[in-house]
Amino acid sequence: MTKGYRLTASTGIHKGDREYQQDQIALIAHPRASGCVLGVVADGMGGRSGGRKASDQVMLTAKQLFERYSPITDDAATLLKQIVSESHIVIKLTAISAEQEPHSTVACFLINPNGECHWIHAGDSRIYHFHGPKLVRRTMDHSYVQTLVDRGELTDEEANVHPQSNILIGCLGAEEDPPQTLHFIPQLQPGDVLMACTDGLWHYFTNNELGSVLAALSPREASEFLIDKARQRARGGGDNLSLVIVKLEPLEG
Repeated sequence: MTKGYRLTASTGIHKGDREYQQDQIALIAHPRASGCVLGVVADGMGGRSGGRKASDQVMLTAKQLFERYSPITDDAATLLKQIVSESHIVIKLTAISAEQEPHSTVACFLINPNGECHWIHAGDSRIYHFHGPKLVRRTMDHSYVQTLVDRGELTDEEANVHPQSNILIGCLGAEEDPPQTLHFIPQLQPGDVLMACTDGLWHYFTNNELGSVLAALSPREASEFLIDKARQRARGGGDNLSLVIVKLEPLEG
């Protein structure tokens, strides 16, 4: 483990104003490698059982592959791509036996013991990387409105309230193979925060709001605060919401 920080972490999940919980989250410490952590969020879609089956498959696949992963000999990016492609195949297979069409997003980050970080996503679940309150980078959604933002036809704020903001152009379980957008951080630093979350959460916050909350509060307090605030702002119309926060706390002394 790189000297100079310790990891603190938390997860949070709430079914919002929906009848069923289709989001799934996991934060897994590696069984054999200290300081190696995998965070995963998945937003299942496709009817009550379909969506939940899809997000369950993502978690199961991620856990099984991560348990076999060796930070010393294996490539983290390859592992993340396997999680996406294998989850996609399994979800498509469950669709054959289910009445619904299960689909899921995924956002997944892996921290290696040496302090490097890899992430991958498909759909509109996001990963944010902050240093203190400042946004370093976030994932770009595989969604219809994100393409409009990329073309300069919408601002981020307009995209958030666009009537078609929930239309995805890539996810797991669809006909086409899912997008697999990777990102690599060579060295995490004390004061860095990573958050993976579903759209039921990020929809209600600006980057600056998220950054200031994550910098000021512990991961546990931040996850509770963000869920409560998202619930208030949803005004009775909120989706399932879930998040995983990992914070690199500077070591004292």
